[in-house]
Parts: sequence; structure tokens; C-alpha cells
Amino acid sequence: MTNTAQNRIQFGLDRLTIEDVVAISQGAKAHLNDSDAFTGKINRGVAFLERLLKEEGVIYGVTTGYGDSCTVAIPAELVDELPLHLTRFHGCGMGEIFSKEQARAVLATRLCSLSQGVSGVSLDLLNQIITLINEDISPRIPQEGSVGASGDLTPLSYLAAALIGEREVFYKGEIRPTAEVFRELNIDPIKLKPKEGLALMNGTSVMTALACIAYKRAEYLAQLTTRITAMVSVGMQGNDFHFDEALFSVKPHPGQQQIASWLRSDLQAERPPRNSDRLQDRYSLRCAPHVIGALQDSLPWLRQMIENELNSANDNPIIDGENERVLHGGHFYGGHIAMAMDTLKTAIANLADLLDRQMAQLMDYKFNNGLPFNLTGAQGERKPINHGFKAVQIAISAWTAEALKHTMPASVFSRSTECHNQDKVSMGTIAARDCLRILELTEQVASASLLAATQAIELRKRQDELDEHHMSGALKQMQSDILSEFEFVNEDRPLEGDLRKFMAFIQQQHWTLY
Repeated sequence: MTNTAQNRIQFGLDRLTIEDVVAISQGAKAHLNDSDAFTGKINRGVAFLERLLKEEGVIYGVTTGYGDSCTVAIPAELVDELPLHLTRFHGCGMGEIFSKEQARAVLATRLCSLSQGVSGVSLDLLNQIITLINEDISPRIPQEGSVGASGDLTPLSYLAAALIGEREVFYKGEIRPTAEVFRELNIDPIKLKPKEGLALMNGTSVMTALACIAYKRAEYLAQLTTRITAMVSVGMQGNDFHFDEALFSVKPHPGQQQIASWLRSDLQAERPPRNSDRLQDRYSLRCAPHVIGALQDSLPWLRQMIENELNSANDNPIIDGENERVLHGGHFYGGHIAMAMDTLKTAIANLADLLDRQMAQLMDYKFNNGLPFNLTGAQGERKPINHGFKAVQIAISAWTAEALKHTMPASVFSRSTECHNQDKVSMGTIAARDCLRILELTEQVASASLLAATQAIELRKRQDELDEHHMSGALKQMQSDILSEFEFVNEDRPLEGDLRKFMAFIQQQHWTLY
């Protein structure tokens, strides 16, 4: 739970939330539960493993090889070296590097899992992760190389390597050798105990970290898409009664009803005369609560799936120090996160598609109820050479198409790997990465749509079709906020800088919406 007074997240006591992980990703500090009960549970698991080793017990991944090599016995004199080899041979990640914020989220999710107290890791290891979080040292983790079972082995090897002073980390805006940063800060690398390499790497913490970040961005995009829809409705002189409370009472999806309620709130104003005799607006306005509502109604169960995974022990084997049992299973399998991310990415892509259709209407003079073509603000003899948002609408279409292309579910592309030991895998990390890419593309669509909707409303004002009585307080404030950062487009100009600025605002969740 978050300690708001000190902006610290405590691990090892209560369940963590998505918001706790995001807070860590954004710079919050962490501390470990120091109660005797928690410390005793951690220590009993370690002591049980040590006794089992002395008695020459067979422990998967401790006295045996890994995966398909589980039948290979490890000589007693090499047991201590095995976890180091595990971290090193998995150092084969490729692709782009996860951001510092994403890497901090990975630290938080892995620490949460290990703090369940059934992974057989020491307090020294847990405290080393705390040190990385609080000193703002983040492992450099390549994005590609995980099939999501046995968990995120390759990406998590970069976390394990950081704890022992190897490979590279983000520190003070630079990527630097871990050993160098540790020397500078007088941090001692830890030596992994026999089970600790496997405990660190054999789990779902990368996909879960990305899922937490994706969830919060999706939650905000549902609200922002609703606000943009309200702005487009004003710009298009749309029909407010499409969002009537009595209408939505007969289709009782609570999330959909919430979206309709927000739209009613945004559109509560004295409306201008309509220039259209259309009884019903096109679907991208009329059905907006149904499209956005599908996401809004998915958020509660997506939260449940993500937070259950976050607060799970998801490595193998599980070490039951209380009853002195080693339990072999498959908790590293990321199927729940894969399902959550495949679902979420489809819901988000539908927001991009919705806004794309709204923008196509808004900029087409044949359908926009009297607005200038492409929302150009140019007048008179300057009008023929100005093209307003013409290229922006093309770009919106391109971003939307790419988002839709990424919706292919990753979870159905299981591969049999590792000598057919890992013969059914989750692909959860790929699903989460797909989801983040779709979020980015949809945020680009939202950035452009926000500017276009603002331009449309200003055009209505300049055509004397809107005044302050025709907009709700929320929409007037939004319009004012945007125009304080965005200059109305009279003459054609490159809009990339504006789009990037508003993209950053969206990702920072700059506006409090509902």
C-alpha cells in the first residue's frame, strides 16, 4: 500500500495495486515490511532450503539443471555456481530497450512476487531490490526474448544481473556499467544463493509490470476519448439525445452508462440551432458510449486479473518453509496477463478506430454540417492554397490502421521450445508489448483528434454558430486549456511539434477529466 505522507510503497504486508507499481515507475520509493512475522517467514524458507541441501535433497533448479535438463544432477561443489550461470546464459535479449520507468515497474513487480515469502530468497536479495528502487538504479532490459513461460526468463536475467553487479543500468539519465555505479555508491553486489537465480527469473514480472502501466494509460484514454467525442459532437452540431439517461437505462452495462453520463455532463448547455435535419448521427457519434463502454466495462475484471498476478508467487518451485515442502508447478505461466493484454489492446484499438471515423466526418465538408473542408481556418483569397488538417486526417488513418494490425492475439501463437519442455507457452510479454504499441498509436490519434476538435469548435465560433452559452463549463475549460498551448490554424504550418506536445500531455495525464 502507498504511504502518501512519505511517498513510499511497502512490500511484504498488504496487496499492492496497479497504482502502487505505477507510482514506483514514476519515482516513488520502497521499503520492506520489517515485522517479525514477515522476517521470520522469509528466513524459514531460506533455512529449509539450506537444510535440504545438506541432506542432499533433490531440488529442481538447485541441485538439477533447468527445464529439460532437470534430469541432470549438479555436483555438490558446483551448486553455488549454478544460479550465476542461469543469469548469464539468458543474457541474450534483443530489440529496443525498456524505458527507465518500465524497468522500475519490473523491479516493483518482481519484489512484490518474491515478498510473498514462498520463493526461498533471502532478505539480502529483497533489500538489494529495494536499494535499486530507492537509489533510482534501473536494469537495462531488452524487450525481446520472452515467450512468457517459464515466465520472463531472459528479460528478468537483466534484473538478476544488476543485483550481482553485472551488465548495465540506467543511472542519472545514462546507461552505465552496473559495477561502476555500485562502486560510486558503495553498494555491494550480492552473491546469489542456490535457488535465487531461478526465483528472480522464473516468473511473470515483466509482462505484469507492462500490464500495470498499460492499464493506467487505457483508463485515461477511455476518459479522454469521451471528452473528445463531446467536443466533436459540439463541432458537428450533433444530437445530444443520443446519450439520454432513459435511453441508456434499458441497456444496463455500468461502464457504458458511465460513458453516456460523462457525455451528458459535457454537453449540458444551451445548444445552438441545428443546421442538419438528420434525426440520427452516424455511428461514430451515436454509438460512442457503446464503443468506449466496452473498454470501461472491461477495466474492473482486467484490474482483478492484473492485480492477482501482481500479488502472486509466480516462480517454480514454490518453497513452503512453514510446512517444509518443495512444490513443483507452473505458476510462471503468464496466461492471465496474456488474456488481459490481448483483450485490452483490442479495446484500445477500437478507440483509435472510433476517433478515426469521427475525424473523417469532421474534416469532410460533405458530412460536417457546414464546417470548412479539412477544418481550414483560411479565408478569402488565401483559402484555395490552405489545406488545414488534411494531412493530419491521413496520418490518423495510418496510425489507426497500424493499431488495428497489432490486435492479432499473441496468446494463440504459442511455440514449443526448450526441447519441448516448454511446449505450451503464454506469449504474455509479447501481448503486453503489443498493447503498449497500440496505446502509443492511439494516443497519437487522440492528440490529433483533440487539436482537430478544438479547431472545429473555434470555427463554429468564428461562424457565429457558438457562443459561451452553447458549451458546458467542462468543454469551455478544455477548449481554453488547449488554446493556451495550441495556435488556431489559419495558414498551413507543420503540426508535428503540436502533436508531439499534446501526445506528451496525454501520456502525463495532464488534464483531470471526470
